[in-house]
Amino acid sequence: MAPRPKAAPRDRSTTVLLVRHGTTSTTGKVLPGRAAGLHLSDSGREQAAAVAERLSAWSEAAARPPERSGGAGKPSEPRKGIAAVYSSPLERTRETAAAIAKSVGLRVQVERGLLECDFGDWTGGSLKELSKLPEWSTVQRYPSGFRFPGGESFVAMQARIVDTIGRLRARHPGEVVVAVSHADPIKAAVADAVGTHLDLFQRIVISPCSVTAVVYGTGGPTVLAVNSTGSLKELVPS
Repeated sequence: MAPRPKAAPRDRSTTVLLVRHGTTSTTGKVLPGRAAGLHLSDSGREQAAAVAERLSAWSEAAARPPERSGGAGKPSEPRKGIAAVYSSPLERTRETAAAIAKSVGLRVQVERGLLECDFGDWTGGSLKELSKLPEWSTVQRYPSGFRFPGGESFVAMQARIVDTIGRLRARHPGEVVVAVSHADPIKAAVADAVGTHLDLFQRIVISPCSVTAVVYGTGGPTVLAVNSTGSLKELVPS
């Protein structure tokens, strides 16, 4: 009797959809950092609603059963939509995540590892004034060698966000999760995923309510999209 063919191994890759929060009254003007009490502006709420709609449409399309070729054989394993929505604890991220979670019928789970970088003594400072400091050049050109006075280093921030994504992967093998965070942590995660040195991460742009999609599998990460603000249909598995 011929041996039965082995079943193909299930895909245990985790897709992480990193979303930056929407704009606030200080976006582009102040370095708010981890200061509490900063909420989305009117435009930020509109951005959150728009990205929620895009992700809901993506989740619905991703979960749609794949077509079978030829109509014969064993049915393909069902696809899955978004399984969980995580957020940094700050108000602007939780408000963005709330719109997304509502659109896909989930609740927001707060994950402290998604927090903004701790800017220490620079928290709340005017970007115009901070850019005049001699240290600003280091922030832009040699971030791996900089620690914010009284705050976090970029190296520590990158290690934190990468470790956080690793924990999300362990919780959700073979699933898709949304992680709402901040520009610098997402940039650092992208740099790690593509194997780019942290000193080049300032070349990556992460816009408000943009989606950055990375698949984490046994062979390493695969970056599907960075700073996507348009249709996500190209991310639906084929």
